[in-house]
Amino acid sequence: MSERLTGRLLAALLLLMLPIVWLAAKFDPYQVDGDAVNYMDIASYLHAHNWHAVVNSYWHPGYPALLALGQIVFHPTRANELGAYYAVNYGVFLLEAAAMWWFITALVRLRERMASGSADILGGLPLLSLNSLRMLGIASLLIATQRELSLGKIRPDALLQALLLAALAAVMSTLASDSILLTPLIGVFFGLAYLTKSFAFAVCLLSVIVMLVAGLWLQRRTLRWAAVAAVLAVLPFVLIAGPYVSALSHKFHRLDFGDSGALNFAWYSSNTEKMHLEPWMTDEFGSAKVTLQHPEQQLLKAPGVYSYKAVPYGTYPDWYDTAWFNERVVPKTNIPLLVKRDARNVALIVRYVFNHPEAWVLFALLLLTGARVRLRGWQRNGFWLPMVFLGLAMWGIYGLVNIEERYVTLAYLVVLLPIFAMLRAPGESAEAVTWKRNTAAAMVAMLAFLSLGESLRLALEARRGEASGAPAWHDAAIYGVADQLAALGVVPGDEIACMGGKACLNDYYWARLAGVRITSEIYAPEGGHLLESWEDLPVDQRTAAVTALKASGARALVTYFAPSDQARLSAESQGWTPLGETGYWAMIFREGWKPSMAVASRPWIAHADGNQ
Repeated sequence: MSERLTGRLLAALLLLMLPIVWLAAKFDPYQVDGDAVNYMDIASYLHAHNWHAVVNSYWHPGYPALLALGQIVFHPTRANELGAYYAVNYGVFLLEAAAMWWFITALVRLRERMASGSADILGGLPLLSLNSLRMLGIASLLIATQRELSLGKIRPDALLQALLLAALAAVMSTLASDSILLTPLIGVFFGLAYLTKSFAFAVCLLSVIVMLVAGLWLQRRTLRWAAVAAVLAVLPFVLIAGPYVSALSHKFHRLDFGDSGALNFAWYSSNTEKMHLEPWMTDEFGSAKVTLQHPEQQLLKAPGVYSYKAVPYGTYPDWYDTAWFNERVVPKTNIPLLVKRDARNVALIVRYVFNHPEAWVLFALLLLTGARVRLRGWQRNGFWLPMVFLGLAMWGIYGLVNIEERYVTLAYLVVLLPIFAMLRAPGESAEAVTWKRNTAAAMVAMLAFLSLGESLRLALEARRGEASGAPAWHDAAIYGVADQLAALGVVPGDEIACMGGKACLNDYYWARLAGVRITSEIYAPEGGHLLESWEDLPVDQRTAAVTALKASGARALVTYFAPSDQARLSAESQGWTPLGETGYWAMIFREGWKPSMAVASRPWIAHADGNQ
């Protein structure tokens, strides 16, 4: 298969990809969680130019800035904003595709520079050409979008992947060229990636070090080149990330690059309590050193009732600014806990690899058809070393804390693609080499178009399951809660309370839709029978909890009861009022309230404007 033909196949793949991925975005179902609501809240604050609310040590503003751009361009209301954010995610996917294109191009250029004139030493010509590797990269991106980086997830992981791919492409472009004109782009993209997620800070430092080592050791470049390259790479990063680091440091009165990594290490590897930690809870500190500066206000100890009014921002301030409430939780290494956590993360890594069999099946087939990996003369063929090392390092960083599939997709791709680029096509004749390369190109094209076809199948399947008359992202229960709260007299701007993991931390988008803030909570980490736990409390404790919520200014208490529990409750039994057929229930605290006529079942009609 000629390079001209693979180029045509690549062009066809890209042209078909545009409408198919758009369909996948349009019909992706509702996937909002508590993290997503925080990013939407930050976007609204950006849109409203409320800069003080944006400075957050746990959630960075890069991805919310794109969501805010979606608010400006599409003018959504709260009730139909998800459609705008799905369109933003489609744009992010296109950025990923462009970054992948550059990443593969830079990888091949580096391969050509380091292996120039060494075909005999290295065991033949490269098996996969530039266009074949581009198709493989696009196919890998499509598969990741189907599984971990869904276009319906309001999360920064896809944007982070796009920016880090571009930054790593700039690293390889610097190594592949005698010019340093592209070197500043390393700092630009890493700086933007840091504004998206603080994880990029560590990757930036590692990447610059790896680039300098590769240039000095593998390519025998001069110390002068290393010094100039280091300055040109780091300076733009400092200029972009510096103002936000300064804002964080000013807020916390200490040098602060972001606290998400430290807090997650404390929660997952130091066994520190994640939710509602108080100074007196020393048995919940784990191995961390805890000297809380401004913990949540505990209104009642039994049951635990907490107020979050100290933070005036966010739909659910406890999770919106968790770094503020958990300031001075300093993790300490606990070797037994760390080993246990690492064992769990290794198992997840193995599961991730087995959950992505397509590439490894292709790799095995290529070996069966004669492809070979040659490590002889590896210094002249070491183009793959920087990226494989960085990919494994990223995997290792997450492995020390917490591994989720969406976190490690980039690391997987950064390891996978250079390994395919290493493959050689040995042969005693030009015809044998050509046959192997053509066969490989055909296999890659097959994988790419099958991946695209799977995206189309999933989109059409989601389209068939779409509720009549409602957008794919519409969730009847969540939007129904907001509608029913409005019918019960709760108005935008009210402060309310919640109880239970589902209504509070896991999915409180209903509160953003209703335009209210959850400023207090009855903490109930239930295991599925919240009503039973509530009824098991002594009457005086239930009364005290409700009294504390009323005194804090809450206008209502919202919770979710399991279906098996709901049958035991009738309308307004024990003060609970059902919020339609949603499974959510509420206690209304507003004096003299009267239910209004139920609102029409058109949840994409707004209750409030798009700003916080």
